[in-house]
Amino acid sequence: MEDHEKGREAFADEESYRLHALRHSTAHVMAEAIGKVFPGAKFAFGPPVEDGFYYDVDVSRPITEGDLATIEEEMRAVVKRNSPFVRRNVEHGEARQIFEGQTYKLEHIENLAGPLGTFDQGGFTDLCNGPHVPRTGNCKHFKLMKVSGAYWKGDASRPMLQRVYGTVWPTREALDQYLYRLEEAKKRDHRKVGHQMGLFTTHEWAPGAIFWLPKGEVLYHQLSEAMRSMLLREGYVAVRTPMLFDKALWEESGHWAHYRDNMFKVEKKEEGEDEARIFSLKPMNCPSHMLIFRSAKRSYRELPLRIHDQGVLHRDEVKGALGGLTRVRQFAQDDAHLFCMESQIEDEVTALIGLVNRVYGALGLGYKAKLSTRPPEKLGDDALWDRAEASLENALRANHLEWTVNAGDGAFYGPKIDFDVIDALGRPWQCATIQLDYQVPLRFGLRYVGADNQEHPPVVIHRAIFGSFERFIGILIEHFAGHFPMWMAPEQVRVMTVSEKSVDWGREVSEALRAAGVRVYADFGDDKIGAKIREAHASRPVYQVVVGERDRDNRTVSVKSREADLGSLSLPAFVARCVDEARAPFGA
Repeated sequence: MEDHEKGREAFADEESYRLHALRHSTAHVMAEAIGKVFPGAKFAFGPPVEDGFYYDVDVSRPITEGDLATIEEEMRAVVKRNSPFVRRNVEHGEARQIFEGQTYKLEHIENLAGPLGTFDQGGFTDLCNGPHVPRTGNCKHFKLMKVSGAYWKGDASRPMLQRVYGTVWPTREALDQYLYRLEEAKKRDHRKVGHQMGLFTTHEWAPGAIFWLPKGEVLYHQLSEAMRSMLLREGYVAVRTPMLFDKALWEESGHWAHYRDNMFKVEKKEEGEDEARIFSLKPMNCPSHMLIFRSAKRSYRELPLRIHDQGVLHRDEVKGALGGLTRVRQFAQDDAHLFCMESQIEDEVTALIGLVNRVYGALGLGYKAKLSTRPPEKLGDDALWDRAEASLENALRANHLEWTVNAGDGAFYGPKIDFDVIDALGRPWQCATIQLDYQVPLRFGLRYVGADNQEHPPVVIHRAIFGSFERFIGILIEHFAGHFPMWMAPEQVRVMTVSEKSVDWGREVSEALRAAGVRVYADFGDDKIGAKIREAHASRPVYQVVVGERDRDNRTVSVKSREADLGSLSLPAFVARCVDEARAPFGA
């Protein structure tokens, strides 16, 4: 068990503290049970983690999934015993006696100073400062989840330990809800659903990059155009900038010193040059937008200048961290940089919060806001950081937003407001960001002529609402379980014929829908209608339309939505319904 005690002050609220103590304590309960199932087990660390706990153990044979049920039975016995958690401090000599034979505990003891915290729960003693719940009986709503491998203190030269994971909650209802969310998350996994729907694929020859298949490209395009058209109406201008830049750009912006390990670099020796020049694929758009601002003389009358860019970006992520759409090396953002006067900051941040509300509300996503403050390694002096942080805090207050402080997590050039969206399963995903930057404009020597006819540096607001399109689409796939709203659904209507006799009418129906701008997939094959309907489910169209001889004769369509059987509708009425529902709730 970890020896570092976390007091209440380390937690955002009392509930978080109590959950930590519960999970901490249940890890001990599990350790005692493992010791009974595997006599001679040696214990390493067993901390609480998000939504649960684990313990690293060294046992005589691999722990299988089947062993988890046996360990759970022993845990229930420990819980039923309802022993108190009793803590006391001991000196090193006594600690070595208590943990005789426990290789990892003894090794850890040698690295600790002062009296050591131990506790006893009636049948098991561990090296730990807590916090704990009062008794083992408080730990009854648990479930063991899985087993994996782990190295002692991350040292791969040591024998591999086994890490047993579990979860525990204050009530049975909370445990059941968590297990339900896990099962739903498996069903909604964007990699699984994306494959079923034919949205995207990947290949080992392009690690960290996405092949958007036709239906996936439609989804990407709908989001891209909705954002683009909304921003153009909000006074933004769209630009495109180069993908490859000399390292001099990144040196001027400060990214070379703070970010170069995450850049894809290219060396190029031009004819007649003695040394090769170093270039980098751009990992972000902001330095190129600084060059655009600097390319012309600017007046205060132009400000705020809002520049939008959906250009392709590259970041050299570690291969082991890559996964589906949520962690990639090539991506694009709904990126923008707002060049403004200091007096305009609060109005611009307020407008951005309004866009966040508009977009996330339209998608059924809640959010939580965080104010991320200056990191240890930063550009500029504290006076400017004080002003920047105060400006964002004032904007949060003016918009009556609740927020938490994420100390030290700001960008190296400025503080930011980060937004964690909350999906249909209650999971948080960090997406939107509003970053306030006094520093980089100064490094680029940016100036505008003010009303006083003097030159002044602008302030830049870096902002994104989706974040990266790739990651946001992955979130939306899981949020909607692939059942996208009409305006963004890759397949809005699937038209299926009962027999060859209704194919001509099926074609007329499909053509009428396409002419109205509806995205249609037609299945006029020889399969029976039941098989066609089953195949359609995987693609998750908003509407399934079946046309048979009666529909042909009556010039109607039989329509089923995701929620209900709508029965027989006239073709014009159904077309009008589709067109009306396909309007984007933001953008065009």
